Amino acid sequence: MSTKTPATQMLEKAKVGFETREYDYNPGHEGKALQAAEAIGADPARVLKTLMVEVDGKPCCTVLAANHTLSMKRVASAFGGKSAEMMDPVKAERLTGYHTGGISPFGQRKRCPTVFDAGVMEFDTVVINGGKRGMMVVLAPADAVAVTGGKALPLIAE
Repeated sequence: MSTKTPATQMLEKAKVGFETREYDYNPGHEGKALQAAEAIGADPARVLKTLMVEVDGKPCCTVLAANHTLSMKRVASAFGGKSAEMMDPVKAERLTGYHTGGISPFGQRKRCPTVFDAGVMEFDTVVINGGKRGMMVVLAPADAVAVTGGKALPLIAE
């Protein structure tokens, strides 16, 4: 399997150190990020999922631990909006250029504001989708935030 994707190319161009981890993707598994964590033997708190949302109708990208759930109230607040909702998967694929289950915050076709859950910043490294199903990248969370031009704020439901 090739590890060249728009996501890895973006990381290389930014001179960010990362490693790739590949696994057998199961399209029928309900929790894609949890499946990835199990498949590569990583703590689900360190394996991050990328969820595309709309805040006041505008596309935004959120990144949080596989074992957490988004608080739409916190998402709206993080992006300076009044309301937030999950983006339709077809729209998310068209916007990012990636298939669901392979959406990465890096190298998206159309860049949009990105917020990482602040809780992931406590780790030395995190694992994030590398731009295709069955491939993850391991990197420092501060590098992930910097490359996306994003920020780290509370996003999870309590």
